[in-house]
Amino acid sequence: MKRYFYEYAFLLGVAGVIIALDQWTKWLVRTSLAPNGEWAPWDWLLPYARIIHVQNTGAAFGSFKSFGDVFMVLAIIVSVGILIFFPRVAQNDWLIRVVMSLELGGACGNLVDRFTQRYVTDFVSLGNFAVFNVADASISVGVTFLIVGMLIRDWKQKQKSGSNPEPTQAVPALPPEPQQEHPSDD
Repeated sequence: MKRYFYEYAFLLGVAGVIIALDQWTKWLVRTSLAPNGEWAPWDWLLPYARIIHVQNTGAAFGSFKSFGDVFMVLAIIVSVGILIFFPRVAQNDWLIRVVMSLELGGACGNLVDRFTQRYVTDFVSLGNFAVFNVADASISVGVTFLIVGMLIRDWKQKQKSGSNPEPTQAVPALPPEPQQEHPSDD
């Protein structure tokens, strides 16, 4: 039992911080801005970065509207899968442990919204990019860490195998052909 506590402490700690930050920022937006209302500290910043209150019934970044129930089920499946498989990840595999923690925090952060409001509150708007929230950012950062981390691992393995090539097996030399005695032409 003690082993499982330590296994899950990191996962639930990171995910818990993400969920708390996500819910707190969404609460600030819901209590400070009307739906579709926007705010920026300076007017000149509005075209580039702003806080806008969007009620998203779809997936991350506002895609797949009206599939909210599907994404709720997917978030539950992903979360349960992470909880089941996390203890099986090697303790020294920090990349996968961090990625799983970010994914769990992001999935659960948006899941709280789907259960309590039937939509996800999005509010960060940068230029023409889709509006997102802390949970969406956590999921995206997790996927980015995974991709970059796997590329770096692959590159390091190739470097390691390239610098220490396996010795090739020497091909045995053929024995010299026996010399035949030629009768001398006297």
